[in-house]
Amino acid sequence: MVRVLLAGESWVSQSTHFKGFDSFSSVTFHSGADDYIAALGRQGILVDQMYAHDVPERFPADLEALNAYDVIILSDIGANSFLLPQETWLQGRPSTNRLRNLCEWVRGGGALMMAGGYLSFQGFQARANFARSPLADILPVTMSDYDDRVEVPEGVVPILSVPEHVIGRAWTQNPPALLGYNRVIAKPEAQVVATVNGDVLIATAEYGTGRSLVWTSDIGPHWCPNEFLQWPGFDALMASMVRWLNKDEVAA
Repeated sequence: MVRVLLAGESWVSQSTHFKGFDSFSSVTFHSGADDYIAALGRQGILVDQMYAHDVPERFPADLEALNAYDVIILSDIGANSFLLPQETWLQGRPSTNRLRNLCEWVRGGGALMMAGGYLSFQGFQARANFARSPLADILPVTMSDYDDRVEVPEGVVPILSVPEHVIGRAWTQNPPALLGYNRVIAKPEAQVVATVNGDVLIATAEYGTGRSLVWTSDIGPHWCPNEFLQWPGFDALMASMVRWLNKDEVAA
């Protein structure tokens, strides 16, 4: 069975409540990946989610640890979370460059997907900052050096570009609209499988003996609205990306 690690797609929120003279704060935890993980599960793909707050200390630091997985998905978590573990950020000591190791892992046969979001690609106010990271070399797209979000509150329907691709063969029904994405540019070696608003939605490429893929919209709200999550084709489409990454060329 394919072994998938999803890093990110969670957050902690703090709210302040005002009730007349008095106020108090509350803290809540959220995961935006529940529907996505359930969809892959229905397709026979089990996903381990590493919550965003665990990534700085727990994300695989070397090739041996990375080899515990077949596919790694990064979703809505910026480069700093990988580059600044405690020993560097708090103690001022050198540490392993986990993004550089991730690139080496892909070139040696690993498989990487980046999903879109406010802290994906460049993201909100360019804070994700992957364009300046080692991952820029092994993603099938070129990232901007500025905020790359495209908000489309009125909705925009994705368009399939390559029906014969394993991902295209899983695209069996017309999808609903998406509400936004990160704007990136396909590299010459990339195959653009689907577009949104004329921009890249799904692109794939091979680096060394490994594979890399981007899905530039979200895997949950708000860019990927409930209508998209409930679309009958959602499960097969999401699973087809993992299967392509894992070199399973037959769409289930």
